[in-house]
Amino acid sequence: MNFTEFFTAFPEMSKSGLRAFKKTVDGAYRQFSREYGDAIEAVFDPVLFFLIWFEKLLQNSPWIVVLIVFLALIYFGSRSIYLTIGSFIAFIFIGYFGMWEDTMSTVSIIGVCTFLSIGFGIPIGILMSGSDRARASISPILDIMQTMPSFVYLIPVVMLLGIGKIPGLLAVVIYAIPPIIRLTDLGIREVDKEVLEAAEAFGANRSQKLFRVQLPLALPTIFAGINQTIMMALAMVVIASMIGVKGLGQPVLKAIANQYFTMGLLNGLAIVVLAIIFDRVSQSFGKRLQQHRQGSHE
Repeated sequence: MNFTEFFTAFPEMSKSGLRAFKKTVDGAYRQFSREYGDAIEAVFDPVLFFLIWFEKLLQNSPWIVVLIVFLALIYFGSRSIYLTIGSFIAFIFIGYFGMWEDTMSTVSIIGVCTFLSIGFGIPIGILMSGSDRARASISPILDIMQTMPSFVYLIPVVMLLGIGKIPGLLAVVIYAIPPIIRLTDLGIREVDKEVLEAAEAFGANRSQKLFRVQLPLALPTIFAGINQTIMMALAMVVIASMIGVKGLGQPVLKAIANQYFTMGLLNGLAIVVLAIIFDRVSQSFGKRLQQHRQGSHE
């Protein structure tokens, strides 16, 4: 085969090679899901149990009790009477238009996803902050996770675990966890070197510097990461409802499929309200931590 014939035949050769590669990968993943899917799903049974329990707790408890607890948490986090009153009015309208149960489902999945993201994200961020090699290895993975279209997350999760709460929860966590990892790493690295040198002069070891100096000073930045994680989790709720996650996302999808304008608008506004409340509370709490940090330096 001469030079011209090779480049003439190359497109067809590459197509056949690509088809063979796709079949190999698809077959390997199907085989993996058949053999290990049930075992992997069993690992998440405690998370599923807690998620169902938390959802039922919010839905079955008297609404006035749940509302009082929410308002107390909102005021504690924001120290804003105006935000508390606005949240009260918003929750009253949510209940009046029959969206209370779906809202509680959404709050439960967002709460569990946020705690999982914090539980896994902060240790990974600490690992990245303490090792340039770990940071160089993990950063490209985070880049892929943040740029990958959100629908793509559903494909491997559904093939592995099927349709249900756990696949949806995993998809939300994978989509929402990068900000808390990055900002934990950033917050720890931004701690003043002179403060660390002073801690070393007082005989602090590595763990003492981390837990008594670096993490407390990095808390405002870490809370900014938590804020972004919550926002991304809320953005993923509607998409995750396609694979069985209950909440405000399912009525939105139903409204799109059946052209129910009012249903889609009201449930969309409920998601916006939750996003605003979570955003304002977490931002206010982070700002207070920042002010406390500056005051301690002074």
